[in-house]
Amino acid sequence: MDTKRIDKINRLIQKDLSEIIREKSKDEFFSVLITVTKVSITSDLSFARVYVSIFELKYRKEDILKILQEKKDYLRMLLAQREKSQLRIMPELMFYIDDSLDYAEKIDKLLKQ
Repeated sequence: MDTKRIDKINRLIQKDLSEIIREKSKDEFFSVLITVTKVSITSDLSFARVYVSIFELKYRKEDILKILQEKKDYLRMLLAQREKSQLRIMPELMFYIDDSLDYAEKIDKLLKQ
């Protein structure tokens, strides 16, 4: 498939999924700040890898990721309602923790030493 189309779909899913998670954060995710940092969809549009940054001190990131995984069908349904005019088939969502900020912070600490 054309890479421009895939990039457009990646950005579209990232934008709308970010808004959905932000809207549902209080009810579904304990008001945790969750940012969708990147979406990578497969060329056949069947799966979307969603990378999220989780900013929370009370809960472990893994616990929040588990909740996202449990609610992925619900989030997919909400996303499909928003994207029904753009996409015929809504890809299956797979969530991953984006640890690039943690990695950058670790490198920064090492450079300061």
